[in-house]
Amino acid sequence: MKKILLLSIFSIGFSTFTDAQVTITNSNSFKTADQMLLANELFESGEPFAEALGYNLDVLDPMIPNSPDELSYITGIESYEYSRYLLNTLNGRSGMGLHMMWSPVIQQMAAMQPASFDGSFTGGMINGYKEDDMLMMMIGNFGTNANMTPPANAFPQFADFMEADNNLPQAVAVNFAMDFSSTRWDRASMTKVLNLGAMGQSLWKQYYWAKDMLGAFHNGNDDGIDADGTNSPDLPGSPDFDPNNDIFYGGNTIDGFQGQVLTAVSINKTSFLISELAYDGTTLGAVNPATYDPANGIKYFPTQIGVTESTVLAGLPPQKASLTVLDATSQLFDQTSYLLGTASYRNMMDPNNNSDAAHLAYHEVFDGFPFPAAMSQTGTPGPYDLMSGTSKVIFQNMLAMHFNAAEGTFVDTATLNASGIPVMGTTISAINAGYTLVSLANFINEFSGTPLESMAIDALNSQANFIINNLKDTNGGFYNNFTLGNGASSNTKTLAANAALIRGLYAAYAVTNTTAFLTEANIGYSYLISNFYVSDEYAFKTELDNDVAAYNPFNIAIVVGALREAYLIGNQSGSEIIYKDFFQTVINKMLLTEAEVTGETGGDSDGDGIPYIAGGTKPFVFAAESTYVFSSLSTTEFNTNLKMALYPNPASDTFTIELSNQYSNSNIKTVIYDISGRVVFSKNAETTDTKLSILVSALTKGTYFVKVLSNNTTIGIEKFIKN
Repeated sequence: MKKILLLSIFSIGFSTFTDAQVTITNSNSFKTADQMLLANELFESGEPFAEALGYNLDVLDPMIPNSPDELSYITGIESYEYSRYLLNTLNGRSGMGLHMMWSPVIQQMAAMQPASFDGSFTGGMINGYKEDDMLMMMIGNFGTNANMTPPANAFPQFADFMEADNNLPQAVAVNFAMDFSSTRWDRASMTKVLNLGAMGQSLWKQYYWAKDMLGAFHNGNDDGIDADGTNSPDLPGSPDFDPNNDIFYGGNTIDGFQGQVLTAVSINKTSFLISELAYDGTTLGAVNPATYDPANGIKYFPTQIGVTESTVLAGLPPQKASLTVLDATSQLFDQTSYLLGTASYRNMMDPNNNSDAAHLAYHEVFDGFPFPAAMSQTGTPGPYDLMSGTSKVIFQNMLAMHFNAAEGTFVDTATLNASGIPVMGTTISAINAGYTLVSLANFINEFSGTPLESMAIDALNSQANFIINNLKDTNGGFYNNFTLGNGASSNTKTLAANAALIRGLYAAYAVTNTTAFLTEANIGYSYLISNFYVSDEYAFKTELDNDVAAYNPFNIAIVVGALREAYLIGNQSGSEIIYKDFFQTVINKMLLTEAEVTGETGGDSDGDGIPYIAGGTKPFVFAAESTYVFSSLSTTEFNTNLKMALYPNPASDTFTIELSNQYSNSNIKTVIYDISGRVVFSKNAETTDTKLSILVSALTKGTYFVKVLSNNTTIGIEKFIKN
């Protein structure tokens, strides 16, 4: 039976009927810096955000989706655990970097052992190397300290590679959770290049999880125990672990073990950075944080260092054979990324911070066992001094190489000339400007009371004011970049640029209480939502006025951070709901696999479209690229007094459109869209009556939308099924 529909059902717009969705266009490439930035922003938008929203984390259950509501589940479960997926994949499963066996501390400790140590922790396998025994001893100690049996075939790495093909060369086994061998990536597909931004973003992520995992104790029943300054996993009067007092490191067994491993990785990564990756314009080498002054010769960390590996012995991981500077440029994003990690770890390791129960627990971790204490306690530099000193080196280099004091802004790139003098670039991107504010704000908090604090505050204020005066347009939006001497970019404004500056200005306000920074961030947020967010479709355009969004982990991460900070700092009520909707529409569609911690038990048991990792060949990571096609009709409003009909529906060859009598002798245009909003058919016809016959046999089977216009005025839209 044919039907005549009142067009009031169209009055809320075409998007009511669209089934537009994210289309993954690249699921093969893993860019470490991008994925780890997303992991960091998702972490902060996970349990910390859920608690800020007033949710009780104890009532959340991954096996009960959207309970007590969607927002609590997305923040407290999915955002948080997706972040963990990414870190576990990179640091233990993928093998995407230099193995911990050859890390600086392991090699130093192994060299101190007698020849008889060889084979002592590897089942008597004497192979001429003590490093494998030292690593096994360390991992075994971590397991004992946390009351956990370590997983098999892990690949802990202390220096992350820049990029790789993330397709697995084998299917993931059902025992993937405790045996990582089936989750290893193909080493031949890895881009064996060290990049400070990639290493820095992973360091920041390692900090987030280590501080979360090691901020409490647990007992043999895996019950959590808050530190109070009197309880401890240690022997009385000693930093060594007490195996008999039923108190273990970490909030539970898994957290205690992983937190120690992540901390060991971070210490070795940073030790490697300052001992081998400092560059004076000619050679790679060491920099001494205790005596470093860029005025006496700059040593900085270039953006790309190639790694040549050599096979040591069958059964052992390959070893770094040589390092070569491939790109000597100093990139601002690299420096700010690593500074976020070191300054944050400094806070965690601070022996004088007694601000909460978590720091009381950290004291037991950094008191000599399992990790060395600070120099102020022992006279010998420890991890706290390592993170403090490296933070100082990077901050000094940022000022010396990237900060144009005359213009009051940092710039994206810098190099050294033949005399070792910095040569600064002239462009500052909005993304770098925004995240420089984030990094400086964190640095200011951690170095409060030191001579570096005022220097960082001055730089932050200068950068924030430069943004307001030079990167903001008259409508409240932000340009993509600014080139000194030329002005702001005239290119189409991007989502990432606007979100990054909002994120940065909120951070600047949080540390300075400068009202202008908050005001401009809120104006920018309003512009972002008004111009980039399509509320009917719960998704953001990635370029202004472009109906095809191009998503990747990097721009998604920046949006996640902006929406969260808009709620927490900008008091923008509703931003949390936008985050929830965007998460469901876009973010949730880009994760390639999941497991039990987010409600999956096999196949796609939770029905969210994300497959279970076991049995597949994709890891716990996000797709590198995807698109979303917005309906060109998403803002169309329709006349509710007009009528039309379409029949038969479904149809296989031809359908008929019947119009009201008033459209006889009119110029009628019929347009058919697929579910992504793409035009697949268009026809103009002069009608002598009120019926049009449309041939659709060439269309593939599926769902379509038929739009009918009379003299360029929309009559109506009907959903159509092609058989």
